[in-house]
Amino acid sequence: MQATPLAARLRRSLAVRDWAWWALPPVMRCYVAAVPLGAAVTIGVGAACTDWRVLDLAKFLLLMCCGMISVASTPRIMYRISGVTRDFTAIWVLPTAILLPPVYAALMPIPLLLTLQLFVHHGVVHRTVFTAASLSLSYAAASLLFRVFPPSFAGASVGSGLHAFTWVVAVTACEIIGDRIQHFLVAGAVKLTNPSLRVWQMQWKKEALQGVFVAIDLAVLITLAFALTPALIILALPTVLLARRFLVHPVLVAQSRVDFKTGLLNVSTWAREAEAELSRADRTRTSLTLAILDIDHLEQVNDTYGHLVGDRVLRYVGDALKSGSRTYDKAGRFGGEEFVLLLVQADEEEACAVAERLRLHIGKLRVPISDRPEAPCVQVTVSLGVSAMRSGEKRELADLLAAADSALYHAKQTGRNRVCVSAPVQAGQLLDEIADQIEVVQGGPAGASLRRWR
Repeated sequence: MQATPLAARLRRSLAVRDWAWWALPPVMRCYVAAVPLGAAVTIGVGAACTDWRVLDLAKFLLLMCCGMISVASTPRIMYRISGVTRDFTAIWVLPTAILLPPVYAALMPIPLLLTLQLFVHHGVVHRTVFTAASLSLSYAAASLLFRVFPPSFAGASVGSGLHAFTWVVAVTACEIIGDRIQHFLVAGAVKLTNPSLRVWQMQWKKEALQGVFVAIDLAVLITLAFALTPALIILALPTVLLARRFLVHPVLVAQSRVDFKTGLLNVSTWAREAEAELSRADRTRTSLTLAILDIDHLEQVNDTYGHLVGDRVLRYVGDALKSGSRTYDKAGRFGGEEFVLLLVQADEEEACAVAERLRLHIGKLRVPISDRPEAPCVQVTVSLGVSAMRSGEKRELADLLAAADSALYHAKQTGRNRVCVSAPVQAGQLLDEIADQIEVVQGGPAGASLRRWR
């Protein structure tokens, strides 16, 4: 009998010898193992010191069920964008930490992250385990901290008047401290993976700050509602779903602009922004250049290694386009194996230099066919066609595209892995010029990578 997809994922997750954790550097491997070990010790000590009561278990199960529903309803698209609050896991751990013994706060992340792993985002197992363990340690510490506050300031009940205010202040302080502890534990792992990454700067991005404030607000409000009466948690769950929808909206808007496989602008968005840049160049009488890039023989990669490897090649080439152009240039995927790059305030000579640099850089890329460290790599080359609008000229986008596409066609017909430059032509004149056999006015030897023709 064939196993279900869920059973198959569980079986793969339990295959310890196949975990990617073994491939980590020794220091990183020890760090990633130490945090779950510390969480396990915390749970064990907490369980031994806890006076288990049926009412506490009932509250824990109610919070756990609401948290699992919230996590399971997280849109998968949230895990394709970095720097955003995704599943609001921690907002369900805080009320557990404040209103129940610390061991429950250490236990709560386990079912929530298991739900996430199985039904939402099939992440790397050791990373999911590490995240759950960091939450356990952080909010167990927050739970202990809350119990340090004197009863006159915080205590087991909300109270009224000034006490209600100080109680909320204590809960907010515990949430902030728990969140920061968890953040620094994860940041430590990130820095060990990539020491050059500026984790602190990433925290000051608008999306990250917005997510932090929303998460803190929701966590405190849910804790307050649950402290007043557990039945209010039923009303809190829809609020969480609506708040996450608010955060998802800008992500969806951003995703509607980009190509899923490469992260570059999709063809419709690129065309709109290219038209705007063309109008600006016309008004300011500045030059502008367009290049079309085609991956040579990508179909052979697809036929040999499969389309997933072909998609990986597309992603690497897209990354090369983003890193090899300026922030205000417009890079997009035109479809298939074709990309397009609009170079703002760049003349023909500058565009040729950029195109040649991209050609050489992409030709040196080694694209692994899988995530395994010992996986073989493939290499590809690219052909580029360039067309320029000189300062003071007025051209339509269709004319530039037609000229660049003709230059690309010439590059492919004359051996590929080269850059050809074409003067902009009117789209209606293009077929006539091709029929006249397109005169080459400057070239060089047959192996030259840069040709000029019209």
